[in-house]
Amino acid sequence: MKKVRVSLRPMVSNINLPTVLKTTILPGDSVERLFIATQVGEIFYIGNQSLQTFLDIRPRILKLGGPRGGYDERGLLGLAFHPQFNYNGLFYLHYSVAGTQGPGALSKSFEPNPCDPITLNQKWINRETQYNHIDTVEEWILQSNGQSQKRRTLLNLRRPFLNHNGVNSLNFSPETGKLVLTTGDGGSGYDPLNLSQDNMEIAGKIIEIDVVKNTSISNPPVVTRFNELPLPIQETLTIMAKGVRNIPGISFQRYYNQYFKHVGNVGQDLVESIFSFLHYKPIPVPQLVQASLLKPEPDQDGFINFGWRGWEGAFPTSIIRDCSANPALNEKTIAYYDETIKTSVERLPPLTSYFHKDSRPDKFGGTALTGVQSYMGNAIPDLTGSVVFTDLARRDSQSQVKGVLAYSPVRTDGKLNDYSVIETDYNFGAQSAYYVSLGTNLDQTKLYLGVYGSMKVTDFNQGTVFEIVP
Repeated sequence: MKKVRVSLRPMVSNINLPTVLKTTILPGDSVERLFIATQVGEIFYIGNQSLQTFLDIRPRILKLGGPRGGYDERGLLGLAFHPQFNYNGLFYLHYSVAGTQGPGALSKSFEPNPCDPITLNQKWINRETQYNHIDTVEEWILQSNGQSQKRRTLLNLRRPFLNHNGVNSLNFSPETGKLVLTTGDGGSGYDPLNLSQDNMEIAGKIIEIDVVKNTSISNPPVVTRFNELPLPIQETLTIMAKGVRNIPGISFQRYYNQYFKHVGNVGQDLVESIFSFLHYKPIPVPQLVQASLLKPEPDQDGFINFGWRGWEGAFPTSIIRDCSANPALNEKTIAYYDETIKTSVERLPPLTSYFHKDSRPDKFGGTALTGVQSYMGNAIPDLTGSVVFTDLARRDSQSQVKGVLAYSPVRTDGKLNDYSVIETDYNFGAQSAYYVSLGTNLDQTKLYLGVYGSMKVTDFNQGTVFEIVP
């Protein structure tokens, strides 16, 4: 594959952790502007060469930086502008709600043990009290006076653990016009409650929301399962995919009169994976709920399944243990053999994968996938038509912490593809540079990179947003 080199041009510095990077055109304006949402609850845009505040919902956000010493995966996670935002002022937010902190679904950390069936069959009981927090998806409107106001709540989701809530989790589909919510399996590790493959569980799915249907419902109950939702809300939802571990958004790439959907699934211990699919057959939630009552399996031909928790990308999900006789080696044991077999035919193979350990000279050891975007511009011709992705931090870095930018050409035959690192010329000096987000403009001709100087959301004002340029 071609070696690609790019430059990083700083646009904004000294901001909080940038979770979403998107462009849109403000009502009454004609210029496409870059919007930046931070994990703590601020939304800015770049206008007239300066940073302008669009909305500040910090009081609505859960207190971040809990038991992990400042590391957190909650907060403001999703921002999407309605395709007609320039005319109707509608936009959508996904965030973790202030005052909803709970004890969590399990009392201790989890690891599956194939020799102990109890660990393979954990259940989430007492859900009304044993949860970590509540996430909400809301519709807002930018009013004519320039102030934003919440209009209604679309979903209230009770989440079992602190992590795997998705990031850049709201995106509109140019194919269906629906709002797409990409969330995660609820957290911990190894999906201990096996939520991602359960058709009734909201966790571990990609969900399409019809925002123009049944709009009079504005205060939905707090739920964890689809069958707990009132029918008018069920009727606004279709399920696009399941078997999700955690997703940094979805990217739509036009291919003639259709769209490739590119999705990254964050890995457990072995591998990070990017999936691409053209055709899919979503299942309406009322149909799914009715099937659960009558017990027949719904028609899942064309329904997307990423395979988790039986599969981690292209590999059976494994537990890694050190070899006592040789510390330089380790043993990899299939964690969920029966589930690996069950989903082996149903699952979608990834477009490309990269590993947490990789000694090949032209590759890298990754940590966690943080962004996936299509690039359709001509300024960096070697990337045109490719999927560009970011990893949080290179594991094999010899100096300071730095993230990774990489790309993979799109294939139309569904076969596994290779990837290549994109070299950057920016000197971060001694400062850590975690690559935390990747964004693009409306026609996918520009790419934006969010970088943070710390893994802790409580270390403030260490963020920089770059444009990726030739």
